[in-house]
Amino acid sequence: MEITAFLDRKLTRRFETYDVDRDGYVERSDFEQAGARTTAAFGLSDDDLRAKRFHEQQLGVWDHLVAVTDTNDDDRISLTEYKTAFARRLIGRPESFDDNYLPFLDALVAVADHDGDGHLGVDEYVRWSEALVNLRSTDARAVHARLDHDGDGLVSTDDLLAAIRAYYFSEDPDGPGAWLFGPLD
Repeated sequence: MEITAFLDRKLTRRFETYDVDRDGYVERSDFEQAGARTTAAFGLSDDDLRAKRFHEQQLGVWDHLVAVTDTNDDDRISLTEYKTAFARRLIGRPESFDDNYLPFLDALVAVADHDGDGHLGVDEYVRWSEALVNLRSTDARAVHARLDHDGDGLVSTDDLLAAIRAYYFSEDPDGPGAWLFGPLD
């Protein structure tokens, strides 16, 4: 698969959101820290079932990611390994996103959906985005607005999954998924 200049920028940005400690590598500890920040942002204790499920799903994403990207078996992922795996279609197939991300997104919404309506309002969306991917509040609000297709102030799991697919597979710079993880500069 050819990585266009636009996709290259998006892959670099996504890698940056994974690399919590900014050491140039994505490691299990990055996923653990981001998960802990997310459940803490919603006041969940470690023994809360929603927190346990979320952490399990978060580490499942890590396990899948490291399995298909870590070519030198050092238990960490470099930006080059991440992009190479995507170019070789190891993580870059639309059907793999449904299989790998849907359970994760369901667990995320269960944590972030404070009012229990099955959707994320703007404040819920901002809170998880800040905690999990270190997105600035203003950027998270802009992303939420892009994902709120019907203007009801709510984003569903399906909206998130569609945005993730678009982030990786659409070349539309104005599409709803284009800036899912913030500005690309």
